[in-house]
Amino acid sequence: MIIFLSVLFPFQSIQSQTLGGKTSYQFMTLPAAPQTAALGGVNISNMSDDVGFVFINPAHLSKSMHSNISANFNSLYSGISHYSFMQAYHHPSLQTNFAVGLVYLNYGNTIETDAAGNTLGAFRPRDFMVQMSASRKYLNKWTYGATLKMIQSNLGIVRSSAIAADVGVLYHDSANFLQMSLVATNMGGAFKSYVANQTEELPFNVVFGISKRLEKAPIQFSFTAHHLHRFDILYDDTLFNNSIGANNAPDQKFTFDKLFQHFVISTQIMVGKYIELNAGYNFLRRRELRIFNVPSGLVGFSLGVGALFPKFQIRYARTYLQNTTGYNQLGINLPLNKYFGLGKWGDKIGW
Repeated sequence: MIIFLSVLFPFQSIQSQTLGGKTSYQFMTLPAAPQTAALGGVNISNMSDDVGFVFINPAHLSKSMHSNISANFNSLYSGISHYSFMQAYHHPSLQTNFAVGLVYLNYGNTIETDAAGNTLGAFRPRDFMVQMSASRKYLNKWTYGATLKMIQSNLGIVRSSAIAADVGVLYHDSANFLQMSLVATNMGGAFKSYVANQTEELPFNVVFGISKRLEKAPIQFSFTAHHLHRFDILYDDTLFNNSIGANNAPDQKFTFDKLFQHFVISTQIMVGKYIELNAGYNFLRRRELRIFNVPSGLVGFSLGVGALFPKFQIRYARTYLQNTTGYNQLGINLPLNKYFGLGKWGDKIGW
């Protein structure tokens, strides 16, 4: 692990992609599925049949997900709503798995004004993304996959469109209850910008993850390292921090603090046959969203629960972005082949 990270981190000189709030299409960084949200918001290696994981890792797509659909609903602050949908299909003659997904973010009604503050009316800003994923197995333990994304952002009178791709590889050792993955996400660019002659950059990310289930207990642990292409990833609003004295904090230049901002840790516990509990901690989220000289509470933590029945799965996640409040996400997974006889291909992955 140390060798792997030491190889990747020197490439911090790659500056073609920016970080934090400086990139466009930030809605693409929101976890599209409740299980992902509950596991800290970034997880590419968790052993699960949840087709919602394909939103962040195309190599996670497997034959066992054939005919599965995932519908997820996310309630954010100020009436903002976030929806996602994914359906998977396995083509036996091509020995290839396919999935089609949709992510939609509705910001509600916004008042439109001119430069003098006069009200001109109202508009409904929204972002959405359509994606197609494909994956194949290689030998017995490897899966590789890719996703093509079409992105559209409508912010009143200005609009932007982009195309992006994800690529990933996954290693699954069922005998040792071990799964590892490496994914590069949101590689691409805009072909139509909000403003002429302006470049829109995508939230590029390189992620490595490892998950291990205990051999004699229904407990699984995951470790995820994100933004491996760059070492210093904290979004720092210098003017604001200087105004409140936050840039004088003693850990501002602490190397280990910058290192741990790349990590997300999580755990998953099966309670009986049908109940799944999830918990995660995102170091970067807590570091970015904490308020100077104010207790941070549960910022950075996320929790979730799933009811996994044979013919449907329901999952709920709660993510804490402020010390006293959080946002909720609900999702449902349905294996349509168990309702309509669409064929049964694939071996079970996961528990």
